[in-house]
Amino acid sequence: MNDRLEKGMAIRRSVLGDAHVDRAEADKTEIDAAFQNLITQSAWGTVWASDAISRRERSMITLALLAATGNFEEIPMHIRATARTGASQQDIVEAFQHVAIYAGVPAANHALKLAKRTYAEMAAEAP
Repeated sequence: MNDRLEKGMAIRRSVLGDAHVDRAEADKTEIDAAFQNLITQSAWGTVWASDAISRRERSMITLALLAATGNFEEIPMHIRATARTGASQQDIVEAFQHVAIYAGVPAANHALKLAKRTYAEMAAEAP
């Protein structure tokens, strides 16, 4: 494993949790192995590894960008990650408010629905 891949995997596990990463790794095949390595090195080993901004801020930015670009499938995963990055529910609400103004109310509305559902699931799963 190269340094960025190793660092990326550690950060990915820290942000998304071992259970999520273990499932993704178990599901990896030769079809997506190169892609998984690419995102682990570039997204996690480079972007998320930077100390320029906090993980809390990265969560807020990531969720806003996912909503603004209509990539809703990844929103629940990143909502769950906020438990480890320090982004509060209010932080995410504020990020989605920006989405409403700068990218559209329907995108923000759908993102908020996903956030509400995910936070409710997280609460139900808590011991």
